[in-house]
Amino acid sequence: MPNIGVPGLIIILIIALIVFGPSKLPQLGRAVGQTLKEFKNSTKDIVDDVTEEFKLDDKEVDTKKKI
Repeated sequence: MPNIGVPGLIIILIIALIVFGPSKLPQLGRAVGQTLKEFKNSTKDIVDDVTEEFKLDDKEVDTKKKI
């Protein structure tokens, strides 16, 4: 997928302004921002869980090697 770039971003913003109007655009931006924030937090939680599982597995392997 190619990069959008500044001209493409300007075109997208103009189309969004025409479709949604100036009063709805801030609400739309806020909703998109909250959605991205929740997605970022969810993926961070998943990565943390997987990392913790690997650490627990490594500890179990080390314990079994000592026995």
